[in-house]
Amino acid sequence: MRILILGGDGMLGHQLLKRLRHFHAVKVTLRRDLSAYKDIGLFSEGNAYAGLDIRTGDEILGILTDCRPEVVVNCIGIVKQRPAAKESVPSLEVNALFPHRLALMCQAVPARLLQISTDCVFSGRKGYYKEEDIPDAEDLYGRTKFLGELHHPHCLTLRTSIIGHELSHSTGLVEWLLSQKGGHCRGFTRAFFSGLTTAALADVLADVIEKFPSMNGLYHVSSHPISKYELLQLINEIYHLGVTIEKDAEFICDRSLDSTLFRRTTGWKPPGWRDMILRMHQDWSAEE
Repeated sequence: MRILILGGDGMLGHQLLKRLRHFHAVKVTLRRDLSAYKDIGLFSEGNAYAGLDIRTGDEILGILTDCRPEVVVNCIGIVKQRPAAKESVPSLEVNALFPHRLALMCQAVPARLLQISTDCVFSGRKGYYKEEDIPDAEDLYGRTKFLGELHHPHCLTLRTSIIGHELSHSTGLVEWLLSQKGGHCRGFTRAFFSGLTTAALADVLADVIEKFPSMNGLYHVSSHPISKYELLQLINEIYHLGVTIEKDAEFICDRSLDSTLFRRTTGWKPPGWRDMILRMHQDWSAEE
């Protein structure tokens, strides 16, 4: 199958490339020139369109015309940890408008489009959110990601959340905790997370692409909820970081998702957190 991953150098995109490349004809887009990734060993002129600004519609259309993908996975987004997430114009362009422009282009190819959304469309005041719950995000990131969700017949939107290792940045939870090695940090005991590691979500996406070609609409994809404190402790233990993590019960946020609909539709069962972190550590150790 011909698959195009937009954002192949991102935390999810590069894991999805690794998961699919031995079984499909996969190409990716990259933000920077190819030379910036020469030490990584994942990208080449044969599988990557480098130096892409996705706000240039003609460039994206040219890529779609060139590779004629059967499936497009949009892993591009301005995430809330980056300074640009506080700027309204880039966030609206990338998170809200671009997915809809892309959907129209994919319809013309024609190609199926998988759009990755986020649990951050919710405020976190309620927890265990279902697909029919009304998004109530109060920040720019959550609102723009909600606006970017797609409901066309050829599109599938998956709300989820991820942790994992990054290629180009160190803004995520895992890289942040690694930077605290031997030190101290706080862990929120009343903030709950039901996401997946990037490798686990890549497995889900591969199954959806290969086994459920007609699946469309909106679905939640989630694991068993875990507190941020418990999650940090688990990573700390498995990675042997020696970080002293102090419990913090003041911050309260529960953006956990109910993925019953997705599980019933696909038969998928989420892996346990220890298994996911062990696999993440094994993959990371092999690449070090």
